[in-house]
Amino acid sequence: MTAKRILVTGASGCIGHYICDRLIRETSHDLFLLVRNPQKLKFDYNARPGVTILQADLREIEQFADLLKTIDTAILTATAWGGAQEVYDINVLKTLRLMNLLDPDVCQQVIYFSTASILGRHNQLLKEAGQLGTDYIKSKHNCFQQLPRLAIAHRITTVFPTLVFGGDGQKPYSHLTSGLPEVAKWINLIRFFKADGSFHFLHGEDIAQVVLHLIEHAPAPGESRQLVLGNSAITVNQAVEQVCHYLNKPISVRIPLSTQLADLFIVLFRIQMEAWDRFCLSYRHFTYENPVSPASYGLPTYCPTIADLLKVSGVVR
Repeated sequence: MTAKRILVTGASGCIGHYICDRLIRETSHDLFLLVRNPQKLKFDYNARPGVTILQADLREIEQFADLLKTIDTAILTATAWGGAQEVYDINVLKTLRLMNLLDPDVCQQVIYFSTASILGRHNQLLKEAGQLGTDYIKSKHNCFQQLPRLAIAHRITTVFPTLVFGGDGQKPYSHLTSGLPEVAKWINLIRFFKADGSFHFLHGEDIAQVVLHLIEHAPAPGESRQLVLGNSAITVNQAVEQVCHYLNKPISVRIPLSTQLADLFIVLFRIQMEAWDRFCLSYRHFTYENPVSPASYGLPTYCPTIADLLKVSGVVR
């Protein structure tokens, strides 16, 4: 394995933790980890030589211009979730600025993390994401549209995570994993309904496995450099059935959850619905063509099923 000089942004996030932990434990690459607060890093970055912490906000990326010219692999997981101006600055302006500071003759691959929410069912750009999406989704839609204009565009591998799970005592919890205990709490009600919908998911450990594979095996000329990250699609009803099986909850009568009934629940429980939430409620099937997981490369998958997710997330039967 030839040693590389790898930059990772967003090292303190959920996905960043899984990627950095594996890079430190399983490779000898020189790592440069950009993070605002090193105290948030739960992995041991002193475990071996060759790991450098770059303490800064992505908005200050210009101070590392000289270093960036020497980077041959960049893994861009950093993102901002809230605050319209911060989201635009981080997810669009400074992400593009960073890629412009890389040397296309030196950097062999940029692995850029977008989101599957900006894609339609045939992996095409979804116009509603740019029109109705949250600030986060709109920013990812905006940034992706600008990638072809960059000098390093031919080196960019864009990955589109679907629903991301992960986190434990040594890694930050993803938003979805934080909500799993609530699923167990509400399953006694949920199991009496069935709904039309489907989705993909992938655990952070499996995302890291895919990224490590891409570092050593970048897409060849002619191969797609746009990869949706997820296990095979699963329907909402299948997911409920798997949760019930895991928790030993029997399923008897199931009432179809129509749009009208869903609207009634929204009113009764005073659920706040934004434009994007309304779109998702009607769109329902967030599925994609050719999703990529470790299994796509003949590698073992850490969490291929809902039961695996519940087990590793500590949901008690």
